[in-house]
Amino acid sequence: MEILYGARGLTVAEVRERMAEPPGYSAVRALLRILEEKGHVRHEQRGPRYVFSPVVSQSKARRSAMKALVETFFGGSTEQAVAAFLDESRAKLSGAELDRLAELIAAAKKEGR
Repeated sequence: MEILYGARGLTVAEVRERMAEPPGYSAVRALLRILEEKGHVRHEQRGPRYVFSPVVSQSKARRSAMKALVETFFGGSTEQAVAAFLDESRAKLSGAELDRLAELIAAAKKEGR
């Protein structure tokens, strides 16, 4: 999806060209077809080729992916997901990033009351 968001429509071959370690053509085509069945991408025919484009905004796709991640790996617990992320990222986060996260948590507390 990230590859598609960075372009105005791509063929399967063009998607593969932008991948670091692309699987076979058929695998990419199958994945795009699955994404289309799920309503994430659409295609239009240009000559003999299908050109694929995202249907949903990147922010909506991000929220959907995060929700699925939290449900799948953390039993729906946002707290556990955030704790795991912080545990994994602690050494990589700058003071400014930690301050911003603290601000987000404070705002969430305030809204929750």
